[in-house]
Amino acid sequence: MFAELTEYGCVVWAVLEWECVIKSPEQGAKEGVSFISNHIIEATNKAFDDFAGGHIDKQQLKNILGVSTNNHKKLN
Repeated sequence: MFAELTEYGCVVWAVLEWECVIKSPEQGAKEGVSFISNHIIEATNKAFDDFAGGHIDKQQLKNILGVSTNNHKKLN
């Protein structure tokens, strides 16, 4: 759940609702803090396939692929 929320850019507080009639609210709060802390993830600022973390030269990639921005013909 936390991963899905993070993926969609959700940056709000996480709250655990406690509805146990046997355990005390204090114990529920302690367990809730631990649960939330263990499941919140730190989102990366890199793309999934950017494992090397290097610079991308888009013009060089276009040259390698034989793609040129000047090759586009305008439609009349």
